[in-house]
Amino acid sequence: MDVRLALSRRRFFGGVAAAMGVLGLRPSAELFAQGGTAQFRGSDADYDAFAKLASNENNWGPPDSVMKAMNGAWKYANRYGYPDGNVVQVIADHHGVKPENILLTPGSGEVLSVMGTTFLKGGKKVVGAEPTYASVYQHASNIKAEAIKIPLKKDYRQDIGAMIEAANKHAAEIGFFYLCNPNNPTGAVVTAAEVKQIIEGIPKTMPILIDEAYHHFVDDPAYGTSLPYVLEGRPVVVARTFSKIAALAAMRIGYAVSTPEIIRDMRVYASGSINALAKWGAVASIKDTAAQADVKSKTIALRNKTTRELEAWGYPVIPSQTNFFMVSLEGRTVQPVIEEFRGKGILVGRPFPPMINHMRVSVGLPEEMDKFTKAFKEIFPKKAATTVSQG
Repeated sequence: MDVRLALSRRRFFGGVAAAMGVLGLRPSAELFAQGGTAQFRGSDADYDAFAKLASNENNWGPPDSVMKAMNGAWKYANRYGYPDGNVVQVIADHHGVKPENILLTPGSGEVLSVMGTTFLKGGKKVVGAEPTYASVYQHASNIKAEAIKIPLKKDYRQDIGAMIEAANKHAAEIGFFYLCNPNNPTGAVVTAAEVKQIIEGIPKTMPILIDEAYHHFVDDPAYGTSLPYVLEGRPVVVARTFSKIAALAAMRIGYAVSTPEIIRDMRVYASGSINALAKWGAVASIKDTAAQADVKSKTIALRNKTTRELEAWGYPVIPSQTNFFMVSLEGRTVQPVIEEFRGKGILVGRPFPPMINHMRVSVGLPEEMDKFTKAFKEIFPKKAATTVSQG
């Protein structure tokens, strides 16, 4: 038997950290999470013992098809110009575009930061919702740019009308428009009709970055990917990642889909630092549609089961179309609650100001969700059952 193919999952991921230097990734917290999630401090045993419901990962891990592909790629660990599974062409074919429409990146987080570097020059600003996935705003701050942040509506959905109004009012100052869809941390979608409203309602030359990291989990028929606008030649950049449904968060691989002109401008600022294992794993993941469908089905079932229990206990949950949800803490602030869950062996999401009375919870394995629900009922008293209005 080929020793490479006999590697267990545990040995595989244990060896990844040691191999990162060889394969070209930076040894920082960015390898394991995006958007300010701190890297775990403690022993491996401590980490393994926690129920990890903090970072919207796929807790089932990569399917056998992906593990086999990555294990087989270890033979290229000592090479530079290695075969990469033709990953860019595979992604392009998957979306019906050409390779020049694709920018491969170490996670979709780099798409967001490269977008800022490319389009926020000369004091330009980004306009988007608040709260949302804040990496775009953090990068803007790092490069001395600013953001125009539009508060969510009362039903926790993005205020599309107000965002369009701001984009037009400040058009001369705007570098690009940002939309996280579905939104992180709320899990709410912007409908296809609303995306069209944006496309047609803002200046025609204004670039739009649409982060679709959680696209694969959506089952709302009103939702639609924004990739067709790329095919129309619109200045739309769609960001995708293999960190979520594909379970490759630690491998750091994602990509942007846009017009050849925009991709060419962005490529100047991209690192191109994606390792051999990640590329082969990504190719296998795209081809294994059955595995993705299985994860989606299990995730939605567990998400719905858990949120129903929380609502029956009296704590409203924002309707989610992702592999996470936000539950109202009914007046309590989230930071102390995070620590209480940690004390019970459960990691939950970080604070998302200004929603300091809500807690984001990722959907994990069945036993992890049972552990979470039990802990929640120990921490919070039962109240009259209630739900959040879907507006």
